[in-house]
Amino acid sequence: MENKEESLSLRDSSKKAEDPRPNGDGSNIKDVDHIPERGNWTGRFDFLLACIGFAIGMGNVWRFPYLCYKNGGGAFLIPYLLTLVFAGIPLFFFETAIGQMMSIGGLGVWKICPLFKGVGLAAVVMSFLLNVYYVIIIAWALLYLFYSFSATLPWDDCENWWNTPNCTTNYTYVDNSSVSTTMEFWKRYILRETEGIDEVGQLRWQLSLTLMLSWIICYFCIWKGVEWTGKVVWFTASYPYVMMFILFIRGVTLDGAVDGIIFYIKPDFEKLAESEVWIDAATQIFFSYGIGLGSLIALGSYNPFHNNVYRDALIVACVNSGTSIFAGFVIFSVIGYMAHTQNKDVAEVAASGPGLAFVAYPSAVAEMPISPLWACLFFSMMFMLGLDSQFCTMEGFFTACIDEWPRYLRKHKEIFIAIVCFFSYLIGLSMVTEGGIYVFELFNTYSASGMSLLFLVFFQTVAISWFYGVERFYLHIEKMIGFRPNIWWKLCWVGFTPAITAGVFIFSLVKYTPLTYVDYVYPDWSYAIGWMLALSSMLCIPGYMVYILAKTPGTLLERFQICITPQWTEEDYAKGIAIDDHRQVMYTNATPPGYQEVVNTDECKV
Repeated sequence: MENKEESLSLRDSSKKAEDPRPNGDGSNIKDVDHIPERGNWTGRFDFLLACIGFAIGMGNVWRFPYLCYKNGGGAFLIPYLLTLVFAGIPLFFFETAIGQMMSIGGLGVWKICPLFKGVGLAAVVMSFLLNVYYVIIIAWALLYLFYSFSATLPWDDCENWWNTPNCTTNYTYVDNSSVSTTMEFWKRYILRETEGIDEVGQLRWQLSLTLMLSWIICYFCIWKGVEWTGKVVWFTASYPYVMMFILFIRGVTLDGAVDGIIFYIKPDFEKLAESEVWIDAATQIFFSYGIGLGSLIALGSYNPFHNNVYRDALIVACVNSGTSIFAGFVIFSVIGYMAHTQNKDVAEVAASGPGLAFVAYPSAVAEMPISPLWACLFFSMMFMLGLDSQFCTMEGFFTACIDEWPRYLRKHKEIFIAIVCFFSYLIGLSMVTEGGIYVFELFNTYSASGMSLLFLVFFQTVAISWFYGVERFYLHIEKMIGFRPNIWWKLCWVGFTPAITAGVFIFSLVKYTPLTYVDYVYPDWSYAIGWMLALSSMLCIPGYMVYILAKTPGTLLERFQICITPQWTEEDYAKGIAIDDHRQVMYTNATPPGYQEVVNTDECKV
């Protein structure tokens, strides 16, 4: 009792003096009054819809259905669901819970374990690169949408200046040298594709304008803060489902739709013996859930402290995976119709990625009655799917930066966002030249997916579960949601999830093959650029570890112990999360003795 009173008096006396602890940007606590509020979600469902909009993107429509039929149809759901349970949902819950607990962006959360702040830096770099190239797909969809507002679709016939003598309509193919009109519209008009990455060609002015419009729309989706974004997601997250349902009803009523759906879901259990099937399942989970980019941390940070983030994570996971499966029925019902009209097997017309969204599906749409209407519905859906994923990723980037340097950035948030959008647009212009598709594929492969993402997620998971302590993290979650989650999540965070991420990373490294685009082999210098993009984020993690350990005084062991010690703030104590397990009774309302001496050193200010 005497120790408790002594601790309480220590805390009372410390309030009288200026608190020298850093406030993210090096400012003192007394400066907080001059910094605008960061804001919170204004509605109960804003966070839920934002997470759904972020996690459900174009990959659910063009990547999952392709992977499903490629890897054994319905049998692919076995590795997919197992990876979802062992890694996908645990990581989604993990990131949103950290954000809600700390109420700060992806850089500031690492005061919980400063040694791993490089993880936050890596996420910022990766999200910036993702924002630069993902918006290109939105620009493509927007251009297709504009061309859909016409009496006759421009890819419906071969009477256009970009068509070649080998062009055929989408109904019949003369021989193997024939090229569909949709393929020629995509390659010879939209992209105006050159022979390789070293042939830049001219700027595609149509794409440069839709790219600019895409950035402007994204800017106005987030410029006023999370309160405004919470209103925007009500439309952007729900609209694709309306369109998807309409397209599903239309698709299943077409001739040949059943053949396409059977091709999509027919199980081939022999495929499960192939290791690549399991790797595809794991990478699809990480790809579609937006894990590791700091966006989920940012979205969760705007929640009330006692929001049931556990329930929300389970809802979003079910909606996300359910949407992926449902999208397969939407897509393959139409692909089956396309195969039926062309007297081909479904496998011959199915495609993945941009080939599905901008070649295969438009070919099928062109053969439908009132084809411009269905084209408008499809490409407006694709635009909205890309839009909310894009601006939620942007939110993760800007939240991390603004929360890290609030004194300089929060007052000028609109200007800061505009400057970053402008420079991102300038970088993106390299991908809307006639050789831009090669640059796009380079970014898509190396910058924010694959090995670099797995590398980041591994260190993020072990930093909290191993170094900060999974049991302590469980206590925080219990304080937030009012009950203790099942032990399953603890097992995943400590063992299963790190093992899966490390295993997939090592397998990807061993099985690495240089990037190709269709039959084009990239020159060696472009691979060097690709690896520079990948390492630009990956090296942040070990690089920051070396930096902070070198800057901290003491022996190596003392440096290590200091750098894994949380740097709590007054707000953390007020919320009750800044409590060491062995002191949680004595210091519920008191600053631990010696705290000031530890955090006051310049070496610990990160």
